[in-house]
Amino acid sequence: EVQLVESGGAVVQPGGSLRLSCAASGFFFSTYGMNWVRRGPGTGLEWVSSIRSDGSRTTYADSVKGRFTISRDNAKNILYLQLDNLKTEDTARYFCARAGEINDTPRGPGTQVTVSS
Repeated sequence: EVQLVESGGAVVQPGGSLRLSCAASGFFFSTYGMNWVRRGPGTGLEWVSSIRSDGSRTTYADSVKGRFTISRDNAKNILYLQLDNLKTEDTARYFCARAGEINDTPRGPGTQVTVSS
């Protein structure tokens, strides 16, 4: 069974940083491109970032480019998202998703990031 479990969310002040993790199991993690998506208050899922299966290429939404960094550890089956210079508009529940599944109902519980002064 495919499992994705996100963690690392917290309440932080604007300008702060967090690192989110996504622990994957039940599939060959190293063969899948992976994504982070988020759902803000009263909004739908928004794609945030993606990374190729081998980590050789990353892409970002314009809203987070230069502030967020996606990475992965294929030996540990973990996907990461480093969030720097956080803004109030980054407040959302963050989910990880496999390639081809970014529009599907998230598999995991997500992790809540709240940016507030």
